[in-house]
Amino acid sequence: MSVKDFEYHTEIAAEPEEVFAALTNSFQIELWSGYPADMRAKEGYEFSLWEGDITGINLEVKPNRLLVQEWFFGETEHRSVVRIELKKRPGGTDAQLRHTNIPEEVFDEITTGWRDYYLGSIRAMLEMY
Repeated sequence: MSVKDFEYHTEIAAEPEEVFAALTNSFQIELWSGYPADMRAKEGYEFSLWEGDITGINLEVKPNRLLVQEWFFGETEHRSVVRIELKKRPGGTDAQLRHTNIPEEVFDEITTGWRDYYLGSIRAMLEMY
């Protein structure tokens, strides 16, 4: 199975604490995704989003700064790792995403998802107020 990496950067007009909560608080995830979520800001926590379409484990959690996760794609040779770094900047937060070893057959779906439905939905929710 062939894999690809994806990097994406976006600015969100909200504080890093708000962005981090939107990434790790089950209630907030349900608000922006529209689906039940099982997530905690805890290393080793196995999470489930979008009714189980996205599952994985939190590898590293540094509140308001860093979230590193492994996403499960069934039997794969390489771990698919998501790294989201948050940096405070004037007017909000700089969010840098790096997602490695995405299976090629779902690459377009995953990258569109990141831009439009994941980070895009978080930005839309947080910038609405």
